[in-house]
Formats: sequence, C-alpha cells, structure tokens
Amino acid sequence: MDKVVATAVEAVADVPDGASLAVGGFGLSGVPNVLIQALYERGTSGLSVVSNNCGAMESGLAVLLAAGRIARVTGSYIGANKEFARQYLAGELEVEMIPQGTLAERLRAGGAGIPAFYTPAGVGTQVADGGLPWRYDGTGGIALASPPKEVREFDGVEYVLERAIRTDYALVRAARGDRHGNLVFNKSSRNFNPLAAMAGKVAIAEVEELVEPGTIDPDAVHLPGIFVQRVIALTPEQAADKKIEKRTVSN
Repeated sequence: MDKVVATAVEAVADVPDGASLAVGGFGLSGVPNVLIQALYERGTSGLSVVSNNCGAMESGLAVLLAAGRIARVTGSYIGANKEFARQYLAGELEVEMIPQGTLAERLRAGGAGIPAFYTPAGVGTQVADGGLPWRYDGTGGIALASPPKEVREFDGVEYVLERAIRTDYALVRAARGDRHGNLVFNKSSRNFNPLAAMAGKVAIAEVEELVEPGTIDPDAVHLPGIFVQRVIALTPEQAADKKIEKRTVSN
C-alpha cells in the first residue's frame, strides 16, 4: 500500500479542531516541524497535545502554543518555554505533567493494546495521591487538580496504576521511510517518535529521505509500517533545516 501523500497540508487536512495529537521529538531533536506548520497554516485549534515538551525557541509545538491553538498538554517538561509557563500559570492552558518514563510507557502501551499498567514511579507523591494542578485559575489558585490513582502492592512494593494513552492522530519525523510507512530514525531523534506513532490512531510521518519498498533492510526498521498511515517526503531544504537549541564553543 502506497501511503505517500503529496503535501503536509494534505496530510493534516482532516485533523479537526479539538483533536488529540501525540507528537514526537525531544527539545529540537526529531520534531515534525513541517507537519506542525501545516496545522498552524490551516488554523486548527483547541488541540490536546501529548508530547515530552511543547516546543522550544519558537519552533515545533511552540508555534501552535504561541498562537493559542493548544488547549491541553500532557507531557514531562516545561523547561525554558516561557510562553508555556505563562499560559499554564494564567489558567489559559491545562497541563498534565507525567514522569518521563511513565509517559513513554503510556504511549507504547496505547499502541500495543495494553489498557493500563503498574509502575513504582510516583508512589507516595501527588502523581499517585492526586492534587497536581492541571489548571490554575489565573490568580494563583487551582481550578482543576489531578485525581488520585489506584495504588496496589506487589511482593511488598507499592505500584501506581497508569492508563495507556491513545490519540486521534500522531505527528512524527523520521530520517528515512518507504512508501509502506516503514521508518528509520537517526540517533537521538528516535526519542519519542516511535512511541507517539504507535499511540496515534492515524500516524503521519514526515521523512527526510523517501525510498522505495525493499530498500530498507527489515532488521534496520525502527517502526513497522503497520503503525503509520501517511507519509510525506520533505524537500532537501526542509530536511536540512535543523536548529541548535544551545550552541556551545570550546577553545
């Protein structure tokens, strides 16, 4: 099955307002910037985003965030994104913060058809007990707090129950991909991309290099095409456009 779509705009054309999205990337590495820009140009809003972080340096998801297109974020890191912090504290944005390993496993479990799992991460904290501020009221108070989660003991150790994550769509970026949707990621850009694609009911991949089926050694495939529904090929200029978050030099 040829899953290649001509343009990014066409690839995201059916993403409606209020959709949930799992988005790959970590900082500036492996971020599907072209697909995100296409959503921005379409004016899609009210999005619920699941991603490790919400963009940086006015790129990636920060483009949608700054435009007020994101209603809810499920992630692990706010970091240096001042606009993210501002919207969260002002009560404009709902945010569910999750331990990073738990977020990764919730996405993977969603793609694997596992409804929930137990983990020791978060036991004895507000992650398990509830009370984490999901939304502030704009005056310093908490308008919506996280609910308590089930805690169960196994072999004398307590574990908290975490539910899997499934989203309407997923946006990811890969170094190579074929027309069947088989993907290969480059080094650290692999990060959350395979997991995000697995969690999305419709996974859309932008690839830096599009190849014909059979070109990629099956043993080299990081994500099988069964998890990917649409593929777009980036131009050489788009593929080469990679920013550096913190440039350092040494003597």
